[in-house]
Amino acid sequence: MYIRHDDRHRVTLTLNGSERSSHAESRTQLCDFLRHQLGVTGTHVGCEHGVCGACTVIVDGRATRSCLMLAVQAEGRRVETVESLGEMGGLDDLQRAFRDHHALQCGFCTAGILMSCHEFLRRVPDPSEAEVRDMLSGHLCRCTGYTGIVQAVLAVARRRQNHREEEQ
Repeated sequence: MYIRHDDRHRVTLTLNGSERSSHAESRTQLCDFLRHQLGVTGTHVGCEHGVCGACTVIVDGRATRSCLMLAVQAEGRRVETVESLGEMGGLDDLQRAFRDHHALQCGFCTAGILMSCHEFLRRVPDPSEAEVRDMLSGHLCRCTGYTGIVQAVLAVARRRQNHREEEQ
């Protein structure tokens, strides 16, 4: 079967906990679909080659470069963007730590880095500095030098660990 590149397909996904759908051409990248069809603009498009990490979102629980995924591939999947992090317009603990540790400057890369850090801390709740730096190696940030980002992630991990210990 031959599919023309300009054919439009209905794509339905769960975006930040709510079912959303719109139409996309076969060649539309997920990042463009999120921004232009669904109006969720926190996901930034940088290199469009999967190198910079600015477009990172979470798809079915895994950090994913949305510039390397087609919108049609997201059909029926769960997608989380940076807009999912804060509650009621506020900041979550990771976003607050980024602010407190000066882990952002221009902010272009921040959404993607936050999403990778969010997913990373789910998988690795008590990371070492080396593990955080290794995870961040998939992101390009031209402003911060990464030190504040590493400090923020480690601070959140410690805070969450202390909270888990208090609950026990």
